Formats: sequence, C-alpha cells, structure tokens
Amino acid sequence: MNEKIVRAGIIGSGFAANFHYEAIKRIYSTKVKIAGAFSTRNAINFTAPRNIKNLDSLEELIDASDMLHVCTPPSTHEELVIAVLKRGKHVIVEKPFTGYFGDGSSVFNGDTFSREIGLKQAKESIQRMLKAEEESEGSIFYAENWVYAPAIQKEREIIEKTKAQILWIQAQQSHSGSHSMDYGKWHLSGGGSLMGKGSHPLAASIYLKHVEGRARTGIPIRPKSISARTHKITRMASFKNEGGHLRDTYTDVEDYASIHLVFEDGTIADIVASELLQGGVKNYVEVHANNHRTLCNIAPNDAMITYNPKEENFNDIYVVEKTETKQGWSFVSPDEAWFNGYQHEMDAFYRSLVFGEPNESNSKLAADVIVTIYTAYLSAEQNGVEMPITIL
Repeated sequence: MNEKIVRAGIIGSGFAANFHYEAIKRIYSTKVKIAGAFSTRNAINFTAPRNIKNLDSLEELIDASDMLHVCTPPSTHEELVIAVLKRGKHVIVEKPFTGYFGDGSSVFNGDTFSREIGLKQAKESIQRMLKAEEESEGSIFYAENWVYAPAIQKEREIIEKTKAQILWIQAQQSHSGSHSMDYGKWHLSGGGSLMGKGSHPLAASIYLKHVEGRARTGIPIRPKSISARTHKITRMASFKNEGGHLRDTYTDVEDYASIHLVFEDGTIADIVASELLQGGVKNYVEVHANNHRTLCNIAPNDAMITYNPKEENFNDIYVVEKTETKQGWSFVSPDEAWFNGYQHEMDAFYRSLVFGEPNESNSKLAADVIVTIYTAYLSAEQNGVEMPITIL
C-alpha cells in the first residue's frame, strides 16, 4: 500500500456531503485524511458532529487539500470546479456535472425558456470546465456512483472478457422525490427528473457502451441521437397526493421523462426517470447483448427480504430508501451505500490519484451525459422529435 496521505476537502454540508464523508471513511487502498470542509450553509451543523475542521474560505480549503469534493447544488459546480483546477488540485464533482440554470433574472421560468438556448449554454459550461482541466495539473473525477455499483462493474467485466456487443439497454431510476429541497427549481437543479434521476441510468448506459467500444475496437461507442418526452404529473390541477407519499413541491420542472437513445453503432437504450414511484426506489440497468443478458438490480434487490407484521417493530431499523411502510414484506438493503457504489467510486478515485489507475468516470463521460440530457430536453420541447447529439 502506498503510504502517501491524501488530504481531502469537502465543499458543501448537505446530503451529498454526508455520503461523501461516509464513503471516504471506507476507502481502503490508500490513506485519506479529511483536511476540512467549507460551506455557505450551516457548515457547523455538518462539521461539528464529525469532528471536521470548519474552514473560513474556499481558498483556504483548496490550499489545505489534494482532492476536493464538490457536494453543492449543480448550479455552483462550474465555478467551484474551475476554482479548484486553477489552483492545480484534483476535484470530485457530484452529479449532475453542470447544466443550464437560467438567465439570472427573477422572472426566469423553467417551463418556458428555449431548450435550444439551454443546450447551447450547457455545452459552453462543459467546454469551460474541460478547458480548465486541460490547463491544470489537476483532474476531474465525475461522482457517478452507478458506474461503480458492484453489479455494473461485474457487467463491465463480462463485456470486456467476452467482447460482447450490446444491442439494447433498458434502464430506470424512479423515486418518490428528491432528498434535496433545491431540487424542483430549475435555476438551482438545471432540470427535473431527467436531470436529477435520469442522469444515473443514462451514465451507466453510456459507460457500458464506452466499455464495449474500448474492448472491441479500442474506441468508445458514444451517443448519436435521441428522442424524449417529459411530463409534469404532480403539477396537474387534477393531481391528488393521496397520503402525501409523493413529493409535489416542484415549481418549474418535470417529474417524469422517457428517452430513446441511439448510439453511433446503431444500438439503442430506453431509459425512464420518474418521481412517481411509491414503495421505495426502482434503480436498474438491463443489458441485452449478442451473447448474454444481464439485469443489474441496484435497488431494490433480493439480497435480504424480511417480513414484519407490525410497523412499530422496526421503528429504529433502517430498511431501504424512501419506502413508506416497514410493515409486511420488505426488500431490506443490508448495506445500501455498498450496493449503490459510493465507497467503490471513492476508493477508485483515490487509487487513480495515488497509483495512476485509469479513471472510469471522468470528464468525458460527464460531458456525454449532460449533452445527451439537454439534447433530450430539446427533443421533448418538440414532442419527441429525434435530435442529433453533438458530442464535445
């Protein structure tokens, strides 16, 4: 094991900062010390219980760290990533990578802006981030945990060793709503379900086609065109939130999206992203190849199933994300972070930094995902017309 101690700095203090912190504690392949954290929002509530040093400025945190974790709303990602890279440091940026967050005016509305402008601005943001990385001694690590989920990495091994041709991918992420209260406002989140939920199965699908291309020809297979539809079900006047189990506080974003993606080789992926799911979460990628078929059940899965006749029996027991009841049969996640790939991605990123191993979830993958998402929004604006994807 390399004895070098890598100093980690956490930017942000919310939900993402917490699971980054927990994942850092489970890194085993190198030594990581948390140098501190910086946040403009209630930083002390995050740092004090974890005995993390609360630094007074972003610059101070960057100077004290080797790797910075950007765990802030996506509207801040570009500025923070570039600030880190300009100081020659490495940066792990949470999904979504970047996007379009409006024109800065008080009257901006995510329902009415031109999706063509959104795509153009998102591309320009990506290009600025990629340019900053090119000019820096630091690198971008894209924190897409689905890439490192154990099931996805096992499928990567199958594709590489058998030289499989992926013909068709089905994938989905559906929840009952986001943990973040910033989500649901386009100027903060850069989109709705397609951005917040769809970025996960989309990234996994694009990643596996990258893997296939490298395994078979040495060149990643990348997205070529897309058609999409989006809907705002919980914002309909007729919607009734029976029991209040679905989040319905979105202001100007969609809560359902479906996309049909065509890759450069003519193969396809069909992806759904939704906030309309009760009973936990539905996160999966199903690969239909020319020599095998794989279902990657990230959540729920049947690693553990339990029956509980009384709700109160499990009052102090965590079962699985976003389930409304613990009574009856439950698909229990014995280690949710492990199945979701959080600790695996962090360990991989630090291995890459210390040992020079290839970064599987890099800025190129992040760029493919964001350009694809905003091209999908353009297609949805035109009721599903197929749109070419201009890869950067």
